Amino acid sequence: MKLLLENKTAVITGAARGIGKAIAKRFAEEGCNIAFTDLNEESIRATEAELQALGVKVIGYLSNAANFEDVENTVKQIHQDFGSIDVLVNNAGITRDTLMMRMTEKQWDDVITVNLKSAFNFIHAVVPIMARQRSGSIINMASVVGVSGNAGQANYSASKAGMIGLAKSIAKEMGSRNIRANCIAPGFIITEMTNQIPEEAKEGWLKQIPLRRGGTPEDVADTALFLASDMSRYVSGQVIHCCGGMNC
Repeated sequence: MKLLLENKTAVITGAARGIGKAIAKRFAEEGCNIAFTDLNEESIRATEAELQALGVKVIGYLSNAANFEDVENTVKQIHQDFGSIDVLVNNAGITRDTLMMRMTEKQWDDVITVNLKSAFNFIHAVVPIMARQRSGSIINMASVVGVSGNAGQANYSASKAGMIGLAKSIAKEMGSRNIRANCIAPGFIITEMTNQIPEEAKEGWLKQIPLRRGGTPEDVADTALFLASDMSRYVSGQVIHCCGGMNC
C-alpha cells in the first residue's frame, strides 16, 4: 500500500522536540523526507538520527526562523539538498505569558517575532518554489487561544490569531497555483512547555475539555498528516481544532 507522503519533502520549523518532532516522525512514517530547523545543535543531531532510522532522508538545519535572511538562505539550501518542498509546517514558537499590565515591550516583541514573523519568513521563502511546482501544503500551528483569546496570553494569542489570518490570506492568494494553506489550533497539549504550568492551573484546563484529557503531540501530528496529504486536497483556508472539544 502506498504511503500517504511517499516521495514528498516537508519542511518543519522548531522540530527538534515536542509537537514539531512528533509531526516530523509521523510524516517520516508515511514515507516523507524531512528537513527540519531548530536552534539547538545537540537536539537537532539527536532528532536527525532518530528520524533517519525510519528509512527516509532527513537533514536538520541550525536556523533562526525569526531571522528573514537566515530563513531565505536555509530554504535555498533545503531546496538544493532535497530538490522539492511539498509541505511547510510553521511550528516554531515560544511563550512569554503575563498580564497586559505587566507585559514588557520585549515580551510582546519576542513572541510576535518568533511565532508570527517566522511563519511569514518561511512562507515568503517557500511559496515561489511551490508555485513553480504548482502544488504545496502550508500548515500554520495556531492555537485555540488564537481563536478565543486568553487572559495572561495577549502576546501569544495575538501571534496565533495572526497565523490564522496569514494562512487564510495565502489560501486565497495561492489557490490558483494549487497551494493550500490551513491552520491547526491545538488545545491543551501535554508537552515540556505545558508541564511548566502549575498543577492547579492544569486541573482547571482539564475540566474544560469534554474528552477529559490533555492532548498529545501525536494527536496534533495525525491532524497535520491529514492536512499534508492528498486526503485534504480540497481543504484550504481552514482552522482545524485539535482540542478534545474544548473550543466547541
